[in-house]
Amino acid sequence: MALTKEATAAVIAKFGDKEGDTGNTKVQIALLTDRIIQLTAHSKNFPKDKSSKRSLMKVVGARRKLLKYYERTNLEGYRSLIKELGIRK
Repeated sequence: MALTKEATAAVIAKFGDKEGDTGNTKVQIALLTDRIIQLTAHSKNFPKDKSSKRSLMKVVGARRKLLKYYERTNLEGYRSLIKELGIRK
């Protein structure tokens, strides 16, 4: 199940600099984090669903790459983002 338009718009409003700012690294990481939460819950309910587990691993890898990029380019922003999202450490 994908994110709803309302949930996506709320994440963009919270993490984006302006309306419709979907290319911002913070917004992309936040959207991927929401997707990871949904896929994790789905995997717990349906443990034999191998395609959703594969999708989860792909999304985690994409978020990891974005986080590494954001850490390299904006360290203070990276630290505040992971604290706000509740990921890592």
